[in-house]
Amino acid sequence: MARTPSFAARVVAWQRRHGRHDLPWQNTRDAYRIWVSEIMLQQTQVAAVVGYYARFLERFPDVASLARAPEADVMRLWAGLGYYSRARNLHKAARIIMGEWRGTFPRTPEGLVSLPGIGRSTAAAIAVFAFGARAAILDGNVKRVFARCFGVAGYPGERKVEEALWERAAGLLPGAGTEAYTQGLMDLGATLCTRSRPTCGACPLQSQCVAYRDKRVAELPHRKPVKALPRRSCVMLVLREQREVLLVKRPSPGIWGGLWCLPQFDDEAAARRWVREAGGRWHRPVAVEPIEHGFTHYHLTIHPLAMTLPLRPFERYLGSRPAGLAHLRIALHEATEEGLPAPVKKLLTRIAAGA
Repeated sequence: MARTPSFAARVVAWQRRHGRHDLPWQNTRDAYRIWVSEIMLQQTQVAAVVGYYARFLERFPDVASLARAPEADVMRLWAGLGYYSRARNLHKAARIIMGEWRGTFPRTPEGLVSLPGIGRSTAAAIAVFAFGARAAILDGNVKRVFARCFGVAGYPGERKVEEALWERAAGLLPGAGTEAYTQGLMDLGATLCTRSRPTCGACPLQSQCVAYRDKRVAELPHRKPVKALPRRSCVMLVLREQREVLLVKRPSPGIWGGLWCLPQFDDEAAARRWVREAGGRWHRPVAVEPIEHGFTHYHLTIHPLAMTLPLRPFERYLGSRPAGLAHLRIALHEATEEGLPAPVKKLLTRIAAGA
């Protein structure tokens, strides 16, 4: 493959002058802090991560404290950030690092990729920033930069296209300055070569960018073939006694695993059966405005039903289940401080405001 000698040099020079240098996880060689930031930044923008990152490190300042923590504590701090398997994998990996690696992070991409939740690009980024390794990254932003600059057609998620991009990424690695180069690629994709309205006039690669030359910037990279997401619905029960509400813990793994949630059912008939089975009385349910929530693979419409009734029968019932289902009776205004899925927090916040 023909190499473009000026590519890496341009990226490095631009990064040193115009790139990001003051993000909370920069200017450190602490593998733990870099690892946490890289996991949080997967499919999540910097602005959304900064606050979570600070709170997470305040509670878990090192890998040992994270490994010791109950999963519920980790999930509580992650609530609202989404893609909850990341938090579970972070916790699992911390325990593996403490147990199998004696508290020391693997120093190579090959060692890092063996840990839960760390893919090839994330492993390379951690190795570069924490240990000065010479390794290629290929996250979503970098795929976009490469696809436009070199005119790579096709959806980057397709195997052939992705393999071509990996080959390109490896071939363009500079012999030195890998950290500035890697950060520069990330910064270009995040700040200039954005998905919509890219700032081509300020881009250091404009003169060699195929997409800019051929007026294909809006076209590249090709988008994922459109596939209509299936739609699902459920009923959630807001069971209240005076100013308290009943929460149950979602089983882990699974959607919202480890988070506190409202009792959830496929439909109103199933919710009614559960209330009666628990020894409660189906009493004047009030329909609350539905909540819409999008997952990666489907769209969910939540139909909340609110009832005021004694909670003690439900607590006895949940506690008597074979495995014992974790549950919590909590003041409505305090419930939103727990680890809740985003739509449940939105719902309870709305109800608390009108209570």
